[in-house]
Order: sequence, then structure tokens, then C-alpha cells
Amino acid sequence: MDMKRDYREDIRLFPSNVVKVWFFLLIAFLVLLPLFTKGYIVYNLNLILINVIVALGMNILVGYTGQISLGHAGFFAIGAYASALIMTRLHLPFVFALPASGLIAAAFGFLLGLPALRLKGPYLVIATMGFGMAIIQIIGHWEGFFGGHMGIITPKISFGPFELNTDRQLYYLIMTVTVGMTIAAINIIKSRIGRAFIAIRDSDIAAETIGVNLTHYKTLAFAVSAFYTGIGGSLMGFVLGFINPQNFNFFLSISFLAMVVVGGLGSILGSILGAILITILQIQLNNIPEIPLLGKGVVFLSQGWFSMSGIANVSSIIFGLILIIIIIFEPLGLWGRWLKIKYYWKKWPF
Repeated sequence: MDMKRDYREDIRLFPSNVVKVWFFLLIAFLVLLPLFTKGYIVYNLNLILINVIVALGMNILVGYTGQISLGHAGFFAIGAYASALIMTRLHLPFVFALPASGLIAAAFGFLLGLPALRLKGPYLVIATMGFGMAIIQIIGHWEGFFGGHMGIITPKISFGPFELNTDRQLYYLIMTVTVGMTIAAINIIKSRIGRAFIAIRDSDIAAETIGVNLTHYKTLAFAVSAFYTGIGGSLMGFVLGFINPQNFNFFLSISFLAMVVVGGLGSILGSILGAILITILQIQLNNIPEIPLLGKGVVFLSQGWFSMSGIANVSSIIFGLILIIIIIFEPLGLWGRWLKIKYYWKKWPF
């Protein structure tokens, strides 16, 4: 009976009243935040929330199951195009298109998970990377259906007579979806499925010995991760208002993986912190002002390029250096730093 009671306490969303209070304070903060911020900041908040959804799905696959993927830009593109085409071609409402886009991405994730049963390490990386590149090539060359390299315009989200036209209106929708999917991720990890994922990550041979079906759970991990990424891609399409294959390049997959590694592998909080940090870094690096160089004129960095010195894509170089510094000084990621801060204050002043 004691074991059953402990198990029920472990799967509760709010293990204590303190956690419950902090949760509702966080929700209140998220609700009030766009009321005191400018439109451009609200747009950036939408990007952060979408990346949180993707990072949660990525961490379920990489951090909790131990499978690595560099093809999540493909799932992101599938979600974005699926929801847009469902609404424009099939004339179905958003409430159907959003989950349908996630399920379509999950189906592709299941198929990609099949090679993961026999591939590990760099071989799995190459397989997933090839998948992401193949999806982008198909979308880019199928003009009659996907619009080719010209892309397509995403429709407006509407609920009956009400249409979401502003970033602030989209924020509340995206915030609601993000909170719901965060709670779902927490419950997945605390469930039997989550424990099977963790067992596979620690040792797939030992997991199989104790009765974990590797075929079932490895493919399920890819499907769940792809579902989250597809939902994020669907929401991103509506935030941008226009999508084309260039939005889903290989660097996007690297960014998703960086969010998980920098935030902290095997941590829901780490996924959130990593998504926030990486998104803010990308936004700030894209807004680097012009910097004059003596004797060489002006170097334009706004697009991430040295125009006269011959060094290209400087924003990506700075981005990579920052990630290297973070990993060197905090190998457990932001989640590890948070644990150190929490333990420090628990023991303070001793």
C-alpha cells in the first residue's frame, strides 16, 4: 500500500501546495505579460513559446530516450505545411488542422524511428539528417502542391466569427498550447512510458531484459517527439504568415538540438530554459548593428555577413562560440546551474 501511495504522489502534477502556488503565479505572469509589452516583443515571445514546444519534444527523444536526431527541421516543416494545406485545400477549421498536423508529423516520426532500431550514434545522426534534407527537397521541388521555392501564404486562424489578426491574440493561443503540452510532457515522463524511455537511454539491453519492448518504445519516442515538433511548426506557420523551404534549413535542426543540450538533457525545465536562451541569442545576433573597421570601411553584420573582410556568417560563428563557452563552464546545462543555485540557497548561510 505504501508503494502505491508513493507512486500516486510521484505522478501528481503538483507534489506540494508551494508548487501549486508558483504554478498559478507563473500562469498569471504569462497572461499579463503581453499587456505591458510592445508588439515586436510579443512576436518574439511567440517564437520563444513555439521553441519551448519543440524543445520539449526534442528532449523526450534525446534527453530521456537517448536517441539523437538532426532531422527535426523536417518534422517542423511537415507541421507547418500540413496545417496550412488542411485549412486552404480541405477547408477544415484550425481546431482540426492543428492536431492533424501533429499526427501527420508523428506518423513520419514513427517511420523514421524504424531505422533507429538498428542504428546508433553517428549512423543514426546521418539517417535523421538525410530525412530532414529529403523533406525540404521534396517541398521545394513540388510546386503544384507545396508551392515550391516560392512558398505559400498561411491562412488566418479563426474560431467561428472571431479571427486572430494580431501577435497578441496569437500569443494567448500559443501560450495555452505550450502550457498544455508542457503538462502533457511532465505526465509522459512520470508515466510507465517515460520510465521505459529512461530505461532505454540508460541501457537498452538491460531494458529489454526486464521486459521493455524496444521496437515499441523507440518508435514511440520518435513519434511523440515528432508530434511536438509538428505542433510547433504548425503554430510557427501562422505566426510568420508565410512559409517556404528556406525557413526549415539544416541550421534549424542544429538549433533545436542546441536548445536541449544547453538547457539540460533529461529535464523539462532545462528544455524551457534552453529554448528561451537560444531564441533570445538568435534574435539578438540577427540585430547586430553596423561596426566600422579602420582602413576597411564598414562591416555590415545585420545579416550575419562580413561584407568587406571576407569572413562569412559571423552571427553563426558568435552563436557557436557562445554555445561552446556554456558547455565548457556548465556541462549539465542551465538546468544544472539551476540545481546548484537551489541547493546553495537551501544550505545558506552554511
